[in-house]
Amino acid sequence: MKKTFALTHSKLNTARLVDSIKHDIKKYLARERRKSVPEGMDYWTFDCRFGASAEVAEKIFTSEINKHIDAAVAQELPEFYMEILARACQHKPRDSDATAD
Repeated sequence: MKKTFALTHSKLNTARLVDSIKHDIKKYLARERRKSVPEGMDYWTFDCRFGASAEVAEKIFTSEINKHIDAAVAQELPEFYMEILARACQHKPRDSDATAD
C-alpha cells in the first residue's frame, strides 16, 4: 500500500476521517497477514514509511502508525503519505546456550 491520505474533507469531521483512515490501514494489515506465506517462511512483517509526502517519508515500525497519524492531525497537516510493504520472514533459531540457563 502506497497512498496519500487527505486529512480534510468538506463534509466529514476530522476525527471521523482519521478513524476511517486507521480502520483502512488495520484492514489492509489483516488482509496481508491472512495470505499464505511462501515455502520456507514463517510469518509476514511490514516495512512502513510515513511522512507529509513521499519524498520526506521516514521508516517507522508498524506499532507506531497510529501515533504518527495522531501527530499529523495535531500538526494540522492537510495530508500525509503512508507506505506499507509486506515481506515474508523466517524466525531465527534460539541459541542453545541461552536456553540452558
